[in-house]
Amino acid sequence: MEMDASSPTHGPVPQPTIPAADREVPSSGPGGLLVPLKTEPNVEVSQAKTTELVAEDMEVESGGQKDVAQQEQDPMEGAFTWVIEKYDEIQDKKMYSDDFTIGGYKWRLLIFPKGNGTQHVSLYLDVADSDTLPYCWSRSASFTLSVLNHLDPELSHRKDAQHVFCQKESDWGFTQFLSLDELLNDQKGFVSTGRGGAGGERGSVTIEARVKVRTEDNYFSYDSKKETGHVGLKNQGATCYMNSLLQTLFHLPYFRKAVYHMPTSNEELAHKSLPLALQSLFYKLQFNPNAVSTKDLTRSFGWDTMDAFTQHDVQELNRVLSEKLEEKMKGTSVENTIQHLFEGKVVNYIDCVNVDYKSTRKETFMDLQLDVKGCKDIYESFDKYVEVETLEGDNKYQAEGHGLQDARKGVLFEDFPPVLQLQLKRFEYDFVHDMMVKINQRYEFPEHLDLDRDGHKYLTKDSAREGAAGNRYSLYSVLVHSGGVHGGHYYAFIRPDGKQWLKFDDDKVTKVTSEVAVEEQFGGDGTNDGNNNNPIRAQMRFSNAYMLVYIRDADRDHILCDVAKEDIAGHLRERLDEEQKEKERRKKEKQEAHLFTYVRIVTDKDLAAQVGTTVNFDLVDFTNPDVLSLKISKQEKFSVVKAQIAERLGIPEAEQRYWMWAARENQTYRPSKPYGPEEEETKLQDLTLKDSPRMTEHGKNYLNLYLETPLGGSPGGKLPEMPRSSILLFFKLYDVEKQSLTFVGRTFATEASKIRDLTPVLCSFAGYSLEDDLVIYEEIKYEPAVMCEKLERHATLQKCQLENGDIICFQKLPPEDGPEPRHAYVDDYLNYVKNRQMVKFAKREEQSEVIELELSKVNTYNEVTEALAQKIGLDDPTKIRLTAHNQYSDGPRPNPIKYQSYEKLSDMLVQGYQAPTDTLYYEILDIPLFELEKLKSLKIAYHKDTTEECETYTLRLPKDSKVEEALCELRRRIPGASSTEQLRLMEVFYHKIYKTYDAEDKIDSINDQYWTLRAEAVSEEERNMGPADKLVHVYHFTTKDRVSGNTTPMQTFGDPFFFVLREGETVREVRERIRSKLQVSEEEFSKWKVAFITMSKPEYLKDDDVVITKFTRGRDSYGPWENYLGLDHEDKNRTRKKPQGSHYDNKSIKISC
Repeated sequence: MEMDASSPTHGPVPQPTIPAADREVPSSGPGGLLVPLKTEPNVEVSQAKTTELVAEDMEVESGGQKDVAQQEQDPMEGAFTWVIEKYDEIQDKKMYSDDFTIGGYKWRLLIFPKGNGTQHVSLYLDVADSDTLPYCWSRSASFTLSVLNHLDPELSHRKDAQHVFCQKESDWGFTQFLSLDELLNDQKGFVSTGRGGAGGERGSVTIEARVKVRTEDNYFSYDSKKETGHVGLKNQGATCYMNSLLQTLFHLPYFRKAVYHMPTSNEELAHKSLPLALQSLFYKLQFNPNAVSTKDLTRSFGWDTMDAFTQHDVQELNRVLSEKLEEKMKGTSVENTIQHLFEGKVVNYIDCVNVDYKSTRKETFMDLQLDVKGCKDIYESFDKYVEVETLEGDNKYQAEGHGLQDARKGVLFEDFPPVLQLQLKRFEYDFVHDMMVKINQRYEFPEHLDLDRDGHKYLTKDSAREGAAGNRYSLYSVLVHSGGVHGGHYYAFIRPDGKQWLKFDDDKVTKVTSEVAVEEQFGGDGTNDGNNNNPIRAQMRFSNAYMLVYIRDADRDHILCDVAKEDIAGHLRERLDEEQKEKERRKKEKQEAHLFTYVRIVTDKDLAAQVGTTVNFDLVDFTNPDVLSLKISKQEKFSVVKAQIAERLGIPEAEQRYWMWAARENQTYRPSKPYGPEEEETKLQDLTLKDSPRMTEHGKNYLNLYLETPLGGSPGGKLPEMPRSSILLFFKLYDVEKQSLTFVGRTFATEASKIRDLTPVLCSFAGYSLEDDLVIYEEIKYEPAVMCEKLERHATLQKCQLENGDIICFQKLPPEDGPEPRHAYVDDYLNYVKNRQMVKFAKREEQSEVIELELSKVNTYNEVTEALAQKIGLDDPTKIRLTAHNQYSDGPRPNPIKYQSYEKLSDMLVQGYQAPTDTLYYEILDIPLFELEKLKSLKIAYHKDTTEECETYTLRLPKDSKVEEALCELRRRIPGASSTEQLRLMEVFYHKIYKTYDAEDKIDSINDQYWTLRAEAVSEEERNMGPADKLVHVYHFTTKDRVSGNTTPMQTFGDPFFFVLREGETVREVRERIRSKLQVSEEEFSKWKVAFITMSKPEYLKDDDVVITKFTRGRDSYGPWENYLGLDHEDKNRTRKKPQGSHYDNKSIKISC
């Protein structure tokens, strides 16, 4: 339908500067607004087209694109004049002008001369060829519509608008353009008097349109490849961080060439091979005309949909991807490429001041993390990076052979890499507010970076020697994070040719200035750069550079080398070129789909081929590739279909009868009504409108038909006649011996005939004798449950409510002697088919071996375990315990399925809001499950005096047992434990003691699924505590990330323990007792710091401080929010872990290929 210039789809359009009295007021809206066009009843207007979404992997190019030659002929701006003769005599409701071309596009004007439901002329600009344009086309234009005044051109009535024209909004304009009274008033000058001036003959009205086609604001028709020479990457949901990194890596030609030279084979699949997936992605980025999907690449990572919708840290992805590629490149011609491009070297040194001792340690880096907070620019960050720290006083260095010494500690660079990756520390932990924060302060970085400045102060003496390679760099890429600590958007600025900056924002690539790419990414609010009046900068304070890539000038030609098609393996080129051709074919088919009707025709042959093999319910699956499909213009009449069938299948048109299909209320799909002579002269597009429901898939309009042809014994080979009261029935035969269902035929029967009258036909179809006893059913429906009812032999078809398309199932009576068949009757067999389920079983602990069993969705817990026990040869199925599958972790859920807690198997396979799965896990118990569930199982870790774990014990006790009984059982099982030894039981979570249990507590209230249960002997000094002593918690913690060196939220680790503080005891004395308890060497323990911690904030203590005074007397602390003693030192055993409250997801990035 015609739309107006302020459609809600696009929001309000800026209004032209027209005096208020002259603004058009819609019939149901406020003055001055442009509203959607409304049509009068029975007025023929072009209808808005409804379309289906395109398939995800199909890349549909925006339509209506003009070629270069045509654009040169047709400027982007132009005018068209339309003279309407004898205006007051027009009777038509609406009129179209001739087509005109501006900007390479066809346009026309649409006018409602007497108004469109109003007393005003209604005038619109329309896309003339909208019916023939490709699927999902769009174009943008600003335009002025005018009714010219023949007396004074200055008094012509004009209105302006702009709009993005598309499939659903192919026309745009003004419902109340000019009042009819004003237009037809001879004194106003809009109707020509034929005496000169503007206009034509007497009584004519002249309309003028000025159109300017816009490309810069038309997102849908914007062509990144044409405008910039590059294409973007599609965002899968939250993969913008990955897209920005991939674009940066792709635009390092040396890296891209190395990826192309990684060995792959033609037999590999891209979604299962990281090298092939990355080669494919880079090839498409280099040669494809449209944005490229990253789905194969993420699938090769082992990612699922949830990973694609989880935003991670681009720095972490860079490291993980580099490590994986480095691993894949080993042993190939491109081995060490990652190191060659990105690896630099630093020297960590400690130089004693008063003795001749120096310790150095060399390390490599792939990227550098630079401080932003407190630094004005990159140079200040490098200054801070190499800043010398003095080790003195309590922080002296333990020099081997010299004891504690004053020393200088620092870092210098031995070698910078050709490609320098700088990670800016925009995110850090705020101890005051106990949360992660983003640093949005202004931070400058130059386009040309000199790391040899100030006498090579960043380099070691050997690196700075005369003749060493220079370290001057040019900025190549700026990765930007826009948003806050809990999320945001990533994009990249890159200059592939070293000159023009381009913005890579997911699937769109645009040209930008150096100011936008560099200066506007410094961050800050623009108040400290001498330009306070720039509102753009103030608005962009949350968008700033997050990662910078510099290329060394001396290596520029080496890194930015040429990459040609010849660098790509031949098998890969052929495969990807074929994929591109297939994509182009699909795209063209999609673009042309609206012009055609896809007629899908099934015959008895299709029914016989599918029933009992690919389908068991209803009659046919129209999506089966073997079903005949004809692609015919929707303007053709149905007679064309009959002619094509006669030619392709050799069936004369006189022997073809077609039946339309209908979706019934019970969710079945059956032939319902035959086509008559009137349908043969009907256009296909009209027949699809009659279809119930209208079949539209991926933008294609389908017409599903059943073709009835003469039966083998038909007289003269003609179609059987259809008496008025006859119905068409279809028949399926159930063979009890073979346990199979097949389609055997169809026939017409009168409604007055009885079920028994069908027996001769059924016996003939099945090859049975008339003496055979048959049981006859009607297949009614199969959703949500199977309904297949037995029909009474003496009932009429009308009484049984049979109609066209109904399905009759029949069988012989089961034999009375011999083994009983598994499914004796067809209704039982159909229920089996409906509910059968293949289930994969894997051991809960070791999941390498998988067992597959065919079960029923309605099987009970006992039936499932009995079938599994029989398969694995277990005598007692009650000892099997099952656990459901977690699709997010791709493993077993934490808690097993409780015995008989679910009614049926289908419930066990659906957990929460997750989709159904086909996997269960099992474990074999030493006692029956129903007995085990009467007991409480506790997994308790026993720790020795040094706090280290000795062994973990699993105890089983009656659920009403007390903690005291559990400790007695534990004491009995600990080798060498004294029966009088006092034990205690604690809950430990995140390396903190959260609770100690009282001996009288019931064990049924203890949850050991998420908390660690720990038992230990109460120490002698604790048992002998004096009244002034204090029992406190001691935890190990760190505030440094071991890999990056970043300051992180305080992270606890290791084994916490209780410790007795004595009255008047100093930190020095406490340290020695803790060192002795933990059996840590003096050299190692000298690096540890002791802190009093309250509310997760450490206060570091001096050796002479009296520790007990820091704690409140008379109160035990069992929570992280209270007071405890902390030992700050490096966690040498832990893996890298992201802090809670991070700006990226806490789930680590994995690449599992």
